[in-house]
Amino acid sequence: MSGSGMRVRVIGLGLISALGDGPRASEAALRAGRPHLGRVRLFPLARGASLPVGEADFPDDAANPLPRCHQLALHAARQALAGSGPAPDAVVLGTTTGGMLTTERFLAAHEARPGANPYHSLHTVTAAVAELAGCRGPALTVSTACSSGALALALALRLLRSGRARRVLAGGVDSLCRLTYFGFHALQLVDADRPKPFDRRRGGMAVAEGAAFLLLTSGREGRSLAELAGAGLSCDAFHETRPHPEGEGALAAMQDALDDAGLQPEAIDYISLHGTATVDNDRAEARALHRLLGPLVQGPPLASIKGACGHSLAAAGALSAAVGALALQHGFVPANTGFAEADPELAFVPQIGAEPRRLRAALVNAFGFGGNNGALVLTAPEAFPPRPADRPGLPLTIRAVACLSGAGDLNASLARLDSGRGCAGLVDEKSAFMNLPPRQIRRLKRLARLGLALSLAARPAAARTQEAAVFFGTGWGALSETADFLGKLQASQQQFASPTDFVGSVHNAPASQIALLLGARGPNITTSGGSRSFAEAAFAATLLAGRHEGWALLAGADEYHAQWSPMLDAGIDSKAGAEGGGALWLGHAGDDALALLRHCELYGDSSALPALLADLGGAAAVQNRVGLILADTPDMAAEAQLAELKALLPIVPVWAFREHLGRFASAAALAAALAVAFLHRGHAPALTTGSAQNLPLAGRSALLVGLGHTLSAMEFARP
Repeated sequence: MSGSGMRVRVIGLGLISALGDGPRASEAALRAGRPHLGRVRLFPLARGASLPVGEADFPDDAANPLPRCHQLALHAARQALAGSGPAPDAVVLGTTTGGMLTTERFLAAHEARPGANPYHSLHTVTAAVAELAGCRGPALTVSTACSSGALALALALRLLRSGRARRVLAGGVDSLCRLTYFGFHALQLVDADRPKPFDRRRGGMAVAEGAAFLLLTSGREGRSLAELAGAGLSCDAFHETRPHPEGEGALAAMQDALDDAGLQPEAIDYISLHGTATVDNDRAEARALHRLLGPLVQGPPLASIKGACGHSLAAAGALSAAVGALALQHGFVPANTGFAEADPELAFVPQIGAEPRRLRAALVNAFGFGGNNGALVLTAPEAFPPRPADRPGLPLTIRAVACLSGAGDLNASLARLDSGRGCAGLVDEKSAFMNLPPRQIRRLKRLARLGLALSLAARPAAARTQEAAVFFGTGWGALSETADFLGKLQASQQQFASPTDFVGSVHNAPASQIALLLGARGPNITTSGGSRSFAEAAFAATLLAGRHEGWALLAGADEYHAQWSPMLDAGIDSKAGAEGGGALWLGHAGDDALALLRHCELYGDSSALPALLADLGGAAAVQNRVGLILADTPDMAAEAQLAELKALLPIVPVWAFREHLGRFASAAALAAALAVAFLHRGHAPALTTGSAQNLPLAGRSALLVGLGHTLSAMEFARP
């Protein structure tokens, strides 16, 4: 802290990519300005020569059961944490591939048995990093395609500015895999020669891998390498893959980041461009830069590092931020490798060669599928005044609610529970999707349709959705698209791959479709924290509420897939599949408010129940005001915790809801929607307590507790 403001300082850096291993090697490669691309070595190609890729020089450890993505993340995290002192209070990680490379190997060997790859899920990467770091607080997993790493750093900034953490380890990671290698090729977005960002002859990207972490603190400990001064987020709400042609979303994110940092565009003296070297992306980013900088567009050096190391997808934003910190620390500007011939349409020339230059402020761009945009401002230590703390993000007002279950919509689900029967099962497509626009959904599969149906069913008539934010939690993402893409690829000996399925396979595809449907151009965040996915989405909503006022959709959903669901979760009964989700529309307080989200917290320690209750005011206070506890019990570890919870709160009824709602990753989203409905009507069904009478809830709140290897708590109350 300094005076009435706050500085968020970078005190640790870790990175590995095709550029090299660690800050020193990466800096040397960037100063040299040469491309570091080669042929794919991680998996065999059935036909043809390899396209250029940015593969890290990082041999797989055959004795290590963790997938390559996890190992890359741990390697970079160790660098960032080296000699750093106390464990971070939180970890925030952006990733899209998780354990996909290992899952692909199981599929290729026809060994896709139940629970074959316990490390497939994205959140297992974050869990491994949190364990390494000794973090016992929140561990968030963000998956917004190629902006994931930047969004992870943006959420870390909010954690620190809100005072909910003092030290945060944040970054991004992705490994190469067949899904991304063949997926981008199917979209015809790969240059068979090499990427040439912003060049007139540019023809596409090179798929890459890497990991980068920044250790951030709001305290005074450690040596300042740089400061994270601002972050901006937006969504184009324009197209699944193409950016807005005029760069609307990119401009909004950059301006938001500058506003957050308290800086004008002329204060920026280096811009790290997203610059994938695809025709549309580079054109849109160039137009956004012209609109932001005007006649200053050829002032600060402008450069994309992707011509040197390729596009590392979810790691890209974090890697560019780490490079920005290195540039500020050591006084140099990287080259825009691959550029040779100016494009008159872009009307600027990027940085041709690396050069020494004293820098005070850098702007970092990262954009992803679905028009998901992130921008960061990094500055030299104490180069600018500190920034004010964020406003409190709680409580959040819930204006409308919806759910989908094996019974149907909210009314059907309540009726089923009121009759003493559960809602577990598969969502009926005909009734659930009947109101969705045919043109938008004709190529969409199950999870995206579930998300769209939830958003429409919950949308209040008065909602102004144009600037709305979207927060979406999903444990497994789009299983149908992923399975179909890889199945067709394998069956055709790598000859055919569906570009549509690839686009739909990213975890943030449903949230992007929701933004398209609603025209929602605010922050668009997808979290994937296993059974905590919905709680993480809610937690992200509370972090951003202090800066982004207005309407927001908070939702969570997961689909059932006959082959993949049991393969990824050995506890799922293949004969009793379940799926569904829930949605809450958050808005301004009003007479028609249904409920408040009064408390939302995450815990990375399975023994944190006493701390969880203490944060709620203590066991006595909880028993005084809470009328029903909805307990999420996703694994064996949760059973002992459930008994402990009942012992600590003996007079509060506890409903272990998976017995009645089904076993799927985001069952908590369905439970949250039902909890709000219970409060609004004043009672919960008798089934929740196992008695013959409904449970009165007038004047009481409902507490949704996530149990297992990590914990979460969300308290809902009447206004």
